[in-house]
Amino acid sequence: MENERRTDYNTGAGLEEHKLLDILAASQIRATDTYETPPQIIWIDNSTIATLGNFSASTGKAKSKKTFNVSALVAASLAGRQVLNYRAHLPEGKRRILYVDTEQSRFHCHTVLERILRLAGLPTKTDNENLDFICLREYTPAVRIEVIDYALRQNKGYGLVIIDGIRDLMLDINNAGESVEVINKMMEWSSLYDLHIHCVLHLNKGDNNVRGHIGTEMSNKAETVLVISKSNDNPNISEVHALHIREKEFKPFAFTVDDNGLPVMAENHSFNGEIKHKSRMSFMDLSIEQHREALAAAFGDKPIKGFENVLEALMASYAAIGFKRGRSVMVKLLQYLTDNLKLIIKRDKLFYNDMTPTEVMLFDEE
Repeated sequence: MENERRTDYNTGAGLEEHKLLDILAASQIRATDTYETPPQIIWIDNSTIATLGNFSASTGKAKSKKTFNVSALVAASLAGRQVLNYRAHLPEGKRRILYVDTEQSRFHCHTVLERILRLAGLPTKTDNENLDFICLREYTPAVRIEVIDYALRQNKGYGLVIIDGIRDLMLDINNAGESVEVINKMMEWSSLYDLHIHCVLHLNKGDNNVRGHIGTEMSNKAETVLVISKSNDNPNISEVHALHIREKEFKPFAFTVDDNGLPVMAENHSFNGEIKHKSRMSFMDLSIEQHREALAAAFGDKPIKGFENVLEALMASYAAIGFKRGRSVMVKLLQYLTDNLKLIIKRDKLFYNDMTPTEVMLFDEE
């Protein structure tokens, strides 16, 4: 008789034939199926950063105020209004929030809980029925996962789950197998219970990469990855921008911590060095001085002959100032420099930098 068990290559366990059939049937997508757009629950400006059935993440180096940022995100979700630049609305039946901290002591967890309530404009001496805060610092990674799993199985109407310290759900942050298992848990929980999970993970000390294999997996699978970093000019100010986002990218914002220990918007903050850190900046965001610097390097004191040669020179010189882009963007940039800024003049097949038409004629006569 044929063996009715099959090997599960992820766990090594055998799955019975009827279980495989159930999974296959449940996984099939048919043309006649209809699916609703996942409810959007959290926004920055007009960009959606969180929907039900997905997961996202915040990342940053030590002392970048990641937990202050997450506190604002949770407070906006709890109060259903804007806090910092976060707007949130949890739908009916999904108003509850589970906050899991894996790193801090109970004293510091209580401080975070109180901060969230204050930001949401809620009493700090009364337990809120829509917010459950648990501290799992003293437990093993396996127990932490089991506890979270058990809490979600209670069907308490959670719409948002925060895991502050996803690294602590695994023994080795650089173990590829463990990383895949933890990310699979994020996808399983968010899909099975129709909620959104927001994780917190550190950046590497030496660069701006998310730590370990878990960071790589998270960046590949998450709906949104936010980066919180200290301002280069003022260490008391933290900047928030998107490392990865499926929706349209939002404009970075900055916050600081006031005398009451609450994060507040840093008004009129200048994002110095933004070119080097923001991956999708438009060439129209560059200053005239930056354009002139790049063009001086590209042209020197001579014109460039040929369209492709100009593009090649622009790609190299703009990359040198931190604006590295491909050919299609450079074509638009060249048109912008020619038609809008008038920093490039085209005459026949020659391109001139920062000359008037009269100067171009005099140059040609030479």
